[in-house]
Amino acid sequence: MALLFTVMLVTAAGNTAMQSVMPSIGTALEVDDVWISLAYSWSALLWVVCAPIWARRSDRRGRKAMMALGLVGFIVSMALCGLVLWAGLAGWLTALWALIAFAAARSLYGGFGSAAPPAVQAYVASRTPRAERTRALSLIASSFGLGTVIGPALAPLMVLPFTGLGLTGPFICFALLGLAALIVLRLRLPNDEPQYPARSRTFDAPYASGSGGAPTEHQHHDDDGEDTEPAQLRWFEPRLRPWVIAALLGGHAQAMILGISGFLVLDRLGLRDTPELGAGPVGIVLMFGALATLLAQWGLIPRFDLGPRRATLSGILVAALGTLILGAASDLHTIVLGYAIASLGFGLFRPGTTAGTSLAVSRAEQGQASGVVASVAGASFIYAPALGVWLYNINDWLGFGLIVALCLTVFAFGWRALASDRALTGTD
Repeated sequence: MALLFTVMLVTAAGNTAMQSVMPSIGTALEVDDVWISLAYSWSALLWVVCAPIWARRSDRRGRKAMMALGLVGFIVSMALCGLVLWAGLAGWLTALWALIAFAAARSLYGGFGSAAPPAVQAYVASRTPRAERTRALSLIASSFGLGTVIGPALAPLMVLPFTGLGLTGPFICFALLGLAALIVLRLRLPNDEPQYPARSRTFDAPYASGSGGAPTEHQHHDDDGEDTEPAQLRWFEPRLRPWVIAALLGGHAQAMILGISGFLVLDRLGLRDTPELGAGPVGIVLMFGALATLLAQWGLIPRFDLGPRRATLSGILVAALGTLILGAASDLHTIVLGYAIASLGFGLFRPGTTAGTSLAVSRAEQGQASGVVASVAGASFIYAPALGVWLYNINDWLGFGLIVALCLTVFAFGWRALASDRALTGTD
């Protein structure tokens, strides 16, 4: 469990560390902010397409092999991204070609890195009995959330001017950490002959701070005695349609605020002329956002026993409030406060829609429901961050206004369309 926890932790931390430094790198390359955001789009699209494929292949080819493939994708992607960006910053590549090469290298993570999370989940599920499975899978899922805290905290410490790597230091450092995790995985992880039946399920990528929610008991029942696969679930199948629409609209709002936040820090703190100083403040903002997300998922939801509808609707209103505070912020303290409140709201909203989707279908359809949740989450990050940054560059409040409008739309739609918690769970 410690090894599997580490595998997930390294990948999540590496991705959020990258998000901490990319606004500063884009500014140093003198590239428009929107192109930095678009550089992630191809990788996000590949994750949406490839993650379910790797999940199914993991069931046939073995979990350990898929974990290794995912780690190799992460290592090679981070190393190549760091190399091409270093070449761009050093003047060996033009900014255009550095960004194109970055997008191509990043696509390796979306295409192959997506093999690891479903394999890790299925490996744990197949080696733990039903009584211990929810706790074990919750621990693995929490590694993603913890990684989103650790990544931004470590990123400024990995900017190593004396080595010549500068802002690309986090890429190389996390590639090395990933390599160490891969070596230990190959040498120490026991064989993956399952002791209990389980199918792979798809994780959403760690694009946003604490993007995933800890799994609930409803999402991880055994598949014992199921010899036939249920009919394919579609995104807008009537049982799922309200939850998918809410998740798509709210997911786009979350993706936009994540895309804007790094550039907002550089603008409001006057760091555009000294982008190398931006990694620290951006990392602080992302770290507190991740902590707020974990507070929602690990503290507020279980403490107040929030059902899917209440978590979704209350969370999206809190996210709208945080967005308004962030849009008006002019110093680091207020930026951190606004982003943390928004992240707290999305930390309630995302598990709410995830649980609602799970509870809307039968036990036999849980694997497919998980795939729908992951695909919807990934789809939100294909173009929304770039759209948000583009509007923000035209006028600050065009970007923030659209985010707030999306949040309020989700609330109005959800108030009418989402099933009550009593109907879903049989509780008040």
